[in-house]
Amino acid sequence: MEEKLILDTHEKPQPLQWLSLSVQHVLAMFGATILVPMLTGLPVGLTLISSGVGTLIYILCTKGKVPMFMGSSFAFISPIVAASASGGQGAVTGGLVMVGLLYLVIAMVIKFAGTGWVRKALPPVVVGPTIMIIGLYLAPVAVRWSTQLGGARDGAWTASYVAVALITLITAIIVSTYTKGLFQLLPIFFGMVVGYIAAIFFGIVDLSVWSFSGWFNNLEFAIFNYTPVFSFEIAALMLPVAIVTIAEHLGDVLILNGILKRDLTKDPGLHRTIIGDGFATMMAGLIGGPANTSYGENVGVVGLTKVASVWVIGGAAIIAIILGFIAPFTELVATIPFPVMGGVSILLFGIIASCGARVMVDGKVNFAAQRNLIIASVILVIGVGNMYIHFGEIPGLSNTIFQYISIGGMALAVIVGIILNLILPDPDAKKEAE
Repeated sequence: MEEKLILDTHEKPQPLQWLSLSVQHVLAMFGATILVPMLTGLPVGLTLISSGVGTLIYILCTKGKVPMFMGSSFAFISPIVAASASGGQGAVTGGLVMVGLLYLVIAMVIKFAGTGWVRKALPPVVVGPTIMIIGLYLAPVAVRWSTQLGGARDGAWTASYVAVALITLITAIIVSTYTKGLFQLLPIFFGMVVGYIAAIFFGIVDLSVWSFSGWFNNLEFAIFNYTPVFSFEIAALMLPVAIVTIAEHLGDVLILNGILKRDLTKDPGLHRTIIGDGFATMMAGLIGGPANTSYGENVGVVGLTKVASVWVIGGAAIIAIILGFIAPFTELVATIPFPVMGGVSILLFGIIASCGARVMVDGKVNFAAQRNLIIASVILVIGVGNMYIHFGEIPGLSNTIFQYISIGGMALAVIVGIILNLILPDPDAKKEAE
């Protein structure tokens, strides 16, 4: 029997339920969102504010019909670091504004050209593996946070990390499976609370960073303190990465299609979802945070809880904005150990990957057909393997503007999948035509 939504997009929960569900979304996005500023040197407070403001803008642009939270994009880490090194925060701001403008241009093309070509280019055999990549590509991050000291790629394996991650994961599973009512809707929240308590007992919570230096963060908004820098070099650094984030955005929208059982590319329209993403990214740059992107973690929460209310997403956005100003909170955030985030991420990232498999099941993809097996296999290996093409390493392009451009990971997997889908003969389509 097909599970129904507990709260649809337009339905408003009761006050206590509303607050609890919104807090859960904040917790779900937290680990990844704050990790980006830590890696790029941008302020955590501004990142939370830009994430919240971007989410509210997104809700408005999509007419309150798409329960999507906007968080920090990992795809832009390297370009932000490079832009900051060459032109400071002004270059980062200018670059993100240009990325947002590119989103708007692409959205207008979709609006006037329609979405028929999108459906032809992205059938279930391409969309399903693409969605799976989103979860599977992030899987090593969840495992690393759960097992390795400090969440480092080459960190030492530690039993206490694994124990805390498992306690967090098992708590979330038990709450989701064996409880009822409000408790059943908060598996991530309770998983993180119990995991944090367990981490204290295991001695892996560092409370020394919680210094109570004041009640409010001393924030410097980029728009008031830096002059945006617009240049061809910054554009070459930033704009190609938009391919990755747009592909990621498409995947998240398609996951929500499956959860909500409706086509969001038609209503409110794919152009509106991309416009929302574009304005959210522009605003993030003007505030001084990293680029925004639709967050698979929060899509996973929607799929897990069956709560799709945009009131809940909007509540999470407001909470994120408020928390961005509060110094004790941003300091407390720094005390959340990696295995707690790893435990919940194992569940959330796995749900995203499973949603991709469900898209292919619902789309009745025939894997007895060799073409479908080839398309899905190639997409998965290129995406999960994170294959990259660096144009700067191609002979004759090393000293040109192309040296800054590279494409890979999910974006390359999607492009290859689309090409294979268009050129490989489809025997099922021929039978239908006959």
